[in-house]
Amino acid sequence: MRAAAGLEHVRLGLISQDPAQRIPVELRSNLAAHYQIARGLDTEQIVSAVQKISQQLGPVQRVISTLEQLQVPLALVRERLDLPGVDPDTASNFRDKGRMKEVLQRAEVPCARHATARTLAEVQSFVERVGFPIVVKPPAGSAAKDTFRLNAPAELQGYLRHFPPGPQRPVLLEEFIQGEEHSFDSVCQGGRVVWSSISRYYPTPLEVLQNPWIQWCVLLPRELDEPEHKAIRQVGEAGLQALGLRDGFSHMEWFHRKDGSVAISEVGARPPGAQFTSLISYAYDHDFYQAYCRLMLLDEFSPPARKYAVGAAFLRGQGRGRVRAIHGLDEAQRELGPLVVEARLPKPGQPAAHGYEGEGYVILRHPDTEVVKQGLAKLIRMVRVELGS
Repeated sequence: MRAAAGLEHVRLGLISQDPAQRIPVELRSNLAAHYQIARGLDTEQIVSAVQKISQQLGPVQRVISTLEQLQVPLALVRERLDLPGVDPDTASNFRDKGRMKEVLQRAEVPCARHATARTLAEVQSFVERVGFPIVVKPPAGSAAKDTFRLNAPAELQGYLRHFPPGPQRPVLLEEFIQGEEHSFDSVCQGGRVVWSSISRYYPTPLEVLQNPWIQWCVLLPRELDEPEHKAIRQVGEAGLQALGLRDGFSHMEWFHRKDGSVAISEVGARPPGAQFTSLISYAYDHDFYQAYCRLMLLDEFSPPARKYAVGAAFLRGQGRGRVRAIHGLDEAQRELGPLVVEARLPKPGQPAAHGYEGEGYVILRHPDTEVVKQGLAKLIRMVRVELGS
């Protein structure tokens, strides 16, 4: 919101569930209008709010949001009000992960084998075809929430007892791809990828979700000319074209298999979460929050050059309850302090986090990729967050 409000020739109106008093004062003073609604994902309420704001400011020209769950409702708003941007069919291609895989498969873009199951028979048929392990997730999931790896029939039966499929409760089944997991963040203009960034997860997001104690890292190498990078650029652009994205940011999860091939896991038609936009900004020494707003509101984007390797270590508590203590900070500061460009450290007494990002994070930056990689490894060994009652 700050980035959008700071653009020249832009008057920003905000629609939110929160009252105006919840908006930080310095941001509130930069808003041209605010309208509160009761249900932030309700298309009809958003349409009504846009019309109310139009009465105050004149015709609204763009509606945007970075929230995954808002992409389809906002596409419907654009259709109703004849506004430019992602249309409902394209938004559904990205939001419904089963539909996404079907689109990619028809376009012969490599992705995990999958099925959307509404009956136990359909689940069993998929398992017989693919074998274990498999991954199960909701068709409209995001950030790997409610996603599980199932390794054997007993685990599948336990999952189905808690989450039985049905006509209104489909479950998305995928083969479990063995390989290194990366992300491919990109900008499209006119249906063509004009900029992209590669990152690597240590370990994979699914392992992080299944082991709440794991402290994990993401690395953005400075070098973008590795052989697998060429492959994902080709596959990634083909996938985005098949899904219909013409103008916007996207965040793609993908695998580099041991045989050298790549496969898409899933894609969001939005900027990435989990501090990724900050990481990319540090890697390019360029404000990508503003770059996103400039693209979506003014149709402008100038691809910058990558200047640094960057990485984030996500600090996750061990135990239960609130943060009791943080161990190893002094040692980490002495050894890694010059590499740190941003940190949000856990504070004693704060409640345990519910998400996979953990209780805090530290971002490192250096021109040499290996320096950042080794620094991240040291950081998660040195620093330990203790939880307790």
